[in-house]
Amino acid sequence: MMARQIAELWWGARWLALLPCALASIAGDAATTPPATVTTLMQRELADVPGKEALMLTVEYPPGGASLPHRHDADVFVYVLAGEVIMQVAGQPAVTLGPGGTFFEGPADVHVKSANTSERTPAKLLVVMLKERGAPVSRAVAAASGGSP
Repeated sequence: MMARQIAELWWGARWLALLPCALASIAGDAATTPPATVTTLMQRELADVPGKEALMLTVEYPPGGASLPHRHDADVFVYVLAGEVIMQVAGQPAVTLGPGGTFFEGPADVHVKSANTSERTPAKLLVVMLKERGAPVSRAVAAASGGSP
């Protein structure tokens, strides 16, 4: 009798462990898209530009990784180090960039698409931002259809 109870508990625990994965797949892309890893390389106040700071970081998207719609309220310069990404700001066509490709976002832009095109290899970006000192690096915005805010 004890072996049967252990087996029932084991199978029940396995199904319970799989439940979040099943729910995530039902919920859609936002719930199942692996997030990016962001690493700050440098942050400096700009003495000759009062109230501004420069931020340099890397963003690594795992295979299939993407960001939700967001904005930076900054001048953002992106350089693709490895892999291939799709980038789009509201009101502009999406662009696909490989190593050496560049992308710019202005302070008023809404970044509606930022995703790794590969399901097998990561993509890595070098990002330089000029932003208000102490302001958040990024903030979420509501998703919009058709690439418009």
